[in-house]
Amino acid sequence: MDMVEIRSVGVIGAGQMGSGIAHVCALGGYDVLLHDVSPERIEAGLAHIDQAMSRQVSRGQIDAAAKDTALARIKPAAELQAVGATDLAIEAATENEEVKKSIFRALSPHLGANTLLASNTSSISITRLASATDRPERFIGLHFMNPVPRMNLVEIIRGIATDAVTYEAAVNFARSLGKTTANAEDFPAFIVNRVLVPMINEAIYTLYEGVGTVEAIDTAMKLGANHPMGPLELGDFIGLDTVLSIMNVLYDGLADSKYRPCPLLVKYVEAGWLGRKAGRGFYDYRGENPVPTR
Repeated sequence: MDMVEIRSVGVIGAGQMGSGIAHVCALGGYDVLLHDVSPERIEAGLAHIDQAMSRQVSRGQIDAAAKDTALARIKPAAELQAVGATDLAIEAATENEEVKKSIFRALSPHLGANTLLASNTSSISITRLASATDRPERFIGLHFMNPVPRMNLVEIIRGIATDAVTYEAAVNFARSLGKTTANAEDFPAFIVNRVLVPMINEAIYTLYEGVGTVEAIDTAMKLGANHPMGPLELGDFIGLDTVLSIMNVLYDGLADSKYRPCPLLVKYVEAGWLGRKAGRGFYDYRGENPVPTR
């Protein structure tokens, strides 16, 4: 298989992760198409990118000219098929296997012969996602960390059919964005979330069992383990629905009771208390300062 020169990138999903990926790709010199299911979501994603780049300008990380040039590289794509014309299409939709597979099935008829496919999944099997496409050898996992512009790591995950040329192209692409890459095997939740999310789940068990309050648990881990953010605060930042989804992938995929989602986590998700994005999670964010909800 010939090496693919990546000049254009399509990003499917204009939420926090998708807009962050579009942001770093544009700053990296790539032409970007940003797609979502509604024009309103695309506009919200573009506004988020504008605000994030403005913060970088105010901090002296980029200049105003670089911001303007990068923003001009990002174009909205109302129709999914438009993404098929790019050299690399990155899916950054919700962490749901069927949703992701349906996106790849819908996109497949519109792909160029050499287009590479990637998923930003944080836990789902790359091999299974690749099986929903017409090119598993050109499919790879590119797991960016959140927030994408600030976090330096990209996990690279090969499916069973991923070609060596696809892998090399993915590594070179991630490094061209100024990221450091880490290779992960295609096992549930890969490396970062295999370690991180069960820690958050255990913190929720610690709250559920009354060992400590929300404030005590987060303070203990920030000052006792030198973590920049407490595990419950971090869960709210990630999104408790995403935390639950990853725990379910681990529990189903590895059949080990240590990955059982905490019942309190399930209850919060059922209540719609998903964290920062919903205004409430283990903290209530609707006032001037976050306040623990338990």
